[in-house]
Formats: sequence, C-alpha cells, structure tokens
Amino acid sequence: MSATSSASLPANGSPTPTAALPRVLAGPILRRVTAEGVMLWLVTSRPQQARVWLLPEQDATPLTRGEDGLPRTPGCRLTEHLAMPLGEHAWLLLIEAHPDTPLPADCAIAYELGLAEPSASSTDTPEWQGIADWAPQIRYPGESLPRFRLPSRLTRVAHGSCRKPHHGLSDDEQQAQQSAEDAATTDRLETPPPKGPGGDGLVALDRWLSERRQSVTEWPEVMLFTGDQIYADDVAGPMLGAIDQLIAGLGLPEETLMEAEVSDTRELRQHPSHLYHRPQLLPDMAANEGVAASFFGAKRKPIFTSTGADNHLIGLSEVIAMYLLVWSDVPWEALGITLEDPLSLEGHDDATRERHATEARHLRRFCGGLGQVRRLLANVPSLMIFDDHDVTDDWNLSAAWEEAAYGHPFSRRIIGNALTGYLLCQAAGNGPEPLAELLEEARALFTHALTGTDKALTDKISADTAQSDHTAKAADGHFDVERQEALIARLHRCESWDYQLDTTPPLIVADTRTRRWRSERKLSHPSGLMDWEALSELQQRLVDHPAVVLVSPAPMFGVKLIESIQKLFTLAGKPLMVDAENWMAHRGAASVMLNIFRHSRTPQNFVILSGDVHYSFAYDVRLKHRRSSPNIWQITSSGIRNRFPVGLLDVLDRLNRWLYAPRSPLNLLTRRRNMRVTPRRHDAASQGERLLNACGIGLIDLDSEGRPAAIRQLTTDGQEVHFVPRR
Repeated sequence: MSATSSASLPANGSPTPTAALPRVLAGPILRRVTAEGVMLWLVTSRPQQARVWLLPEQDATPLTRGEDGLPRTPGCRLTEHLAMPLGEHAWLLLIEAHPDTPLPADCAIAYELGLAEPSASSTDTPEWQGIADWAPQIRYPGESLPRFRLPSRLTRVAHGSCRKPHHGLSDDEQQAQQSAEDAATTDRLETPPPKGPGGDGLVALDRWLSERRQSVTEWPEVMLFTGDQIYADDVAGPMLGAIDQLIAGLGLPEETLMEAEVSDTRELRQHPSHLYHRPQLLPDMAANEGVAASFFGAKRKPIFTSTGADNHLIGLSEVIAMYLLVWSDVPWEALGITLEDPLSLEGHDDATRERHATEARHLRRFCGGLGQVRRLLANVPSLMIFDDHDVTDDWNLSAAWEEAAYGHPFSRRIIGNALTGYLLCQAAGNGPEPLAELLEEARALFTHALTGTDKALTDKISADTAQSDHTAKAADGHFDVERQEALIARLHRCESWDYQLDTTPPLIVADTRTRRWRSERKLSHPSGLMDWEALSELQQRLVDHPAVVLVSPAPMFGVKLIESIQKLFTLAGKPLMVDAENWMAHRGAASVMLNIFRHSRTPQNFVILSGDVHYSFAYDVRLKHRRSSPNIWQITSSGIRNRFPVGLLDVLDRLNRWLYAPRSPLNLLTRRRNMRVTPRRHDAASQGERLLNACGIGLIDLDSEGRPAAIRQLTTDGQEVHFVPRR
C-alpha cells in the first residue's frame, strides 16, 4: 500500500522552479521504531506517494527488484500520520510502515522507501524511485540501503542535548584550527569537517558508527535527544540570512503579527532591526504592571531573556526553516544558500561585521558535517524532547515569567510558533496518536494558508467584516489569524508531550517544561520542574518495573556548588541571571521526586539520562539509612555542539570537590542530605576532574538487569572518554 499527499497549490507560486529542486529536501529520519511499526519523517519538494519495504537481513528469501529498482514484493501497510504542505515547494510526510509479521530482534533491518509523484490521471503510471535514486548518500559505504537494529532489550543507547550551529572555539582552539578554516574557500565545506573540540557530536557518532557497520550488535538501538535540538532564541546572523533565503526559495507562508511594531513577517524581513537588533522588536513590560515589576525589578525589561536574542526566531516559517537547515545539507546546496551577504550588513558597524564573519566561519564547519548528520538520522532511530532553547531561554522558569510572556499577544505568538515547529518536527515522531487533533489543526493551518481551500472557514470569516483583512492575508499566502491563535491556545494547554516506549527496560521521557509546580512563596522564584500531578503520574508509570531508563532534560542530581550558586541568586531576586532551574530549586517538587526513589514498588535500577548543562558527568546515587536502596545512575551528556565557558568549569569542578567532599558538613545543607552521591571520574581527567567539558554525544551500555555496564562520551576531537566507577 502507499501513502499519498496530493493537495494542490496556487498557480501564482514562488518563482523557484519545482522541477529544479531535489525530490527530498530533508530526511528520511527514522523516528519511533517497534516490532509492529517503523516511522519515517521527511520533507519533499513536491507531493509524493510513498511505498515502504522493511527487509530483515535474517530473511533467507532472495530479494528481487523490478525495472524501477524497487522490490517486487508488496510493500508494507502504511499509516499516514501527516501529509501536508509546509510551503509552495515543501511537503511534510510522517508515515508509519507496518510489517505483516512483527520485525525480528537483534538483526540488521534494511528499509526501502519508494517515492512517486501522484499521477495526473488514472491512466498514467507513476514513476517510482528508490533511495538509490534520490538519496544514495544516506547509505553507508558498501550498503545498498539504510539499516537499523531492533533490540530484544535495550543494550546500547546514544543520548545528548544542546546542538547550537554557530558554537565556536576558544582563542587557543581557534588558532589550532585556523589552517583548516582558511582552507574553506566556499560558503560551505565540501568535505567532512576536521575533528576538533568545537565540532558536532552527531558527526562524531556517524564516524564511530561507520567503522562498525559489520558488527550489528555494536549499533545503538536509539538516539535520545534530550533538549535544545534547535536554538530558537540564539541564532547567528548568517543563519538568519539562510533562513530568509530558504523561506523565499520554498515559498513558506507569511503571518500577521499582533501588537508588534511590524504588521507581518514580510515587513519584518525589511525592517532595519531584522538582523542583530530584534530585541528592539520583541515585547517587554513596564515596571508599573504589577507582576512584571516584581519579576524584572527595573523600569522596562525584556520578556525574552536569552543572552543571544539578537536574532530570536519570530515567525512560524522561520522555525520550520531552522529545522530543515540543521538536519539536512540538501536545502543549502539545492537553493544555493550563502552565508555571506554584504547587502544585509549595510548600516552595521565594524564590530557587527566582524561578528557576522566569525559566525559564518563557525557555520561553515557545521554545514560541512550535515551530510553525515543526515546519514546518521536515516540509520539510527531517534526520539526527542524539548528543553528551553527549543522555544526560548528560561521558558516557564517561574510563574512571573509565564504571566509576563503569555500575557502579551506577540510573545505568546512567538512561543506558540516554536511549539508548533516542535509539534511537527519533533513531537509527532515520538508518538503521533495523543497529538492527533493538534496535528490536524496544524495541517489545516498550513493547507489553508497555501491553498485557501478551507471553504467553511472562508465563509465564516467573510461574514465577519472585522476579519476582512485577515481573509485577504490568508489568500495572499498568510496564515489565518484565528486558526493560528486557536492552535497556539491548544498547544499551551497540551499535557501530552511526555511519552513511554514499552521496551525492556521501559523508556520513559518526562516533560519538565510545561507542567510546572509554581512557587507559592514568591511568583519570581523558580517553579518546580514538574508539578505534583505530573510527578504522581510518573510514579504510576514506574511502579512494579525492576528497571527503567528515565529521561529528564535537566539533571535530577546536578553539581551541588552550581545549584547553590543558583539558589543564592534566587534569594537575591535574580534567578534569570544564572538560569536558576534545577530539580532541587523547588522544595515541593524536590521532595516528591526524592520520595519516588524511596517508594518500595518503584524500580530497583534507575538510569536517568539528562542534558541541558553544557558539560557531561556521571553519578552513582544511593539512599542512606536504607537496607535496600535502589541503584540510581545520573548520566548527563551535554552538549552535542555547545560547551560551558572554557576554564570556568575547571574552577567550579575543583571547588565543588573541595566544598562538597563526601564528609563535608555542607552536604547537610542540601535537599539530598539523605542520599549518597558519588561522582565518577573520567579517564581523560588530568587532575581528578569529574566534569567533562567537550562537544560530543553519550553512549550507554546496559546489562541484562538494566544497569550501566559502560558510560562513554564520544567527543568531536576523536576521543572515547569513559566514566569509571569508584573502586
């Protein structure tokens, strides 16, 4: 069976010739994979029919192919979770292939994805093409198709967070890399980027995996992206220029902006503050507005608090474009996107021009690895959960922040657009079933903007003269305002972002962003990362399992010194200055979370995977004063392409070891006084460091009882760093 997406587009579309664009712009990305179904996410330049074959390599039946190169056997039954236009030359497909019998475990499983444009008439024969035709680059050398492994139980998991495209190097590192950088004479590197400390952890994992294709049992069964897959709030100037080029090239929709200094996103791109001066356009609050006054403590302060908000994403099409540009090399090449645009820098000072050039240099290195990133995402199933930078820095940090942000139409729209992008590009692939109504609303929003075919909505708006301007905008490739606001309102109320896979051991992914335990003492104090109801639901999921892998984007057990510094800033009324959100920052949430570990029916073995902090570490945790304590491992891998300030982390690491040594009385002042937390050393440490400050991605090996047999970090400079238990 095949899945077909076939909505029509207006005749007066973008000038970009569709036939000149590659068939597939991004993907396929392997998402949720079970024995009963394999989910694929991809973006095409034209509407496509799809056929999928799942081919276990233990199957002794010879594979025969037809003249079109596709298998002669019938394809899998397909569920079409999404088939929708994103732009005049961009279509999103999320399809799930269901085999006739459950897929076998512990062997390589190849897949073929056939694509064809819908026939103009019933008498025409579709011209099908397979992966070898439209994306041969996603196959590893010597392999005819992408391949993945479905395990009988979880044995190897890759995980990481925080992938910032323009993350750079320190001065010393920059000098060491300068010769390699100078060799790049085009806007993008044409060869894989050199190894180095400022690289991309996904490229490091692709290199590692490419050396182990003959040993199926060494492949990770899943990649867990634990937050900040994009940085919507911290965008390089050249990247914003690339986003503008992509929006124009693919004909992505415009939108009307409410209570903003610009009327719509088209005017935004022409505004003098569009590049490097967006804080002047972002909403802020006056100090005499009650809650905002106690929150910000100054005459006027921005709602968006990211230190890198100069190019904060605003429009929904900007968010969609960002996802395409960080997951695939194809749009960059197909549209001839450039990183250097002298016209965009007219009127900017020399310091801004130098900053732009530096960011462009970092982005060239990033783009040089995107082909490998695309290959990795096509061969290893991935699951994702948001953290703040997927939306904006300090997202839902406190009740005061929420009241300020959601109380302004413009800031509410910006947050909602980031959530819409997350829904379509991340959350849907984790499990679309609980999000079906939201996905349908998003599909209708884009379809109406690009085709104007929603007659019921058009009639309703036409009858209301007050909305006549919005109707004209929708016909002109703009999102309908009412429909967009309704979707955003539902997204803000959604409580279905967390999810669970019934693997062995179970994999549970927590939402620590949208169901927060607001401080009752002071609205400006950090909220608990999960409220009582959400924590109670989590506990019910844990009951009677002997072991569990639990994803918490923020570490449940962090560095005590850093948490103490955050607490001091909170007491001083400045939680935003140090991103003061951690599990121990809120008494109620911390107490309930710690009690979950004490419950007699919760698992004996907890593996907690986290990111967020821009450094990596591993802790062994036990309960004190208990005959039978659960075994708890806090394993943090961060970031994939981001690091803590070089040098500062070494100082904090050393001070933490001195001030919070196992026998230090300062431990009695923490909420974890009844737990024994033992940091692991890593084998790259020269002076006993526990914290690893290196871009890369984590690899966890689990034994038959769900305990970590090995904890590693693959770094972008080619190291394989082990966190070694204390003997």
